[in-house]
Amino acid sequence: MQISIAHPGTTRIGWIGTGVMGRWMCQHAMEKGYAATVYNRSRDKVQPLVDLGAKAAESPKQVAEHSDIVFAIVGFPRDVREVFLGSDGALAGSKPGTILVDMTTSEPSLAKEIYAASHAKGVHALDAPVSGGDVGAKNAALSIMIGGDAAVVTAVQPVFEAMGKTIVHQGPTGSGQHTKMVNQILISSNMIAVCEGLLYGYKAGLDLETVFKSVSVGAAGSKALEVLGPRMLARNFEPGFYVEHFIKDMGIALAEAERMNLCLPGLALAKQLYESVRAQGYGRKGTQALLRALEHINNVVR
Repeated sequence: MQISIAHPGTTRIGWIGTGVMGRWMCQHAMEKGYAATVYNRSRDKVQPLVDLGAKAAESPKQVAEHSDIVFAIVGFPRDVREVFLGSDGALAGSKPGTILVDMTTSEPSLAKEIYAASHAKGVHALDAPVSGGDVGAKNAALSIMIGGDAAVVTAVQPVFEAMGKTIVHQGPTGSGQHTKMVNQILISSNMIAVCEGLLYGYKAGLDLETVFKSVSVGAAGSKALEVLGPRMLARNFEPGFYVEHFIKDMGIALAEAERMNLCLPGLALAKQLYESVRAQGYGRKGTQALLRALEHINNVVR
């Protein structure tokens, strides 16, 4: 089957999930000239896109009925299943040739299930989770990790380029999600180190602003320190990426590791520490709220 390459002014996109990241990702595509139909469970979150010319839909199915390529970035695997495979989901509204793109961090096995169900209907499917958080989404600088058929990736590439800077086809279906698990594993232990380092500096009586200037540029530097370090110093724990979503991701990675007979103790420790963050009521805060949990453990009051 011939797959047409996405083209502004011709290709219609659909967008499901217009939250912290999805809103910006869709907006960047619209700014490149793609007409959009959008859906979000909380209707107020689609309004900024509607104000820019998007059409609001009443369901994921209705989004697909008016789209050539349907993107979704939602919360949890159960949400992914509902918006793609549910009775009112995107696949139910798709015609042969439609492309479905899941940009949620989800389960590799679910990506394969969506692919199989779509293929049976003559519909294409990609798994394309992203990294970069709210800053990457706002700046159209995301890293996009893609699993699926090469011809379909090529067809969607122009839209991906509106959202991200690093766009890599990782392999067959599920490969995008597996790559995102590698990403989350790398982040998990690094976040512990960032929080512990800043907590140590505070207890030692150092000026954390000057400490940051010294350590952020050398071997200790990292994207987490660069982006989230200043937020921690400012006591800003609002989400660029939710704690509860990070816990979900680590849970998926641990389950996949168990299937592969892998022992990943650093990841397991990070998940337990983030469980304590959620237990303290910070599940809807940003991942930098780990600092508050470590302060609590050490009886540091700030």
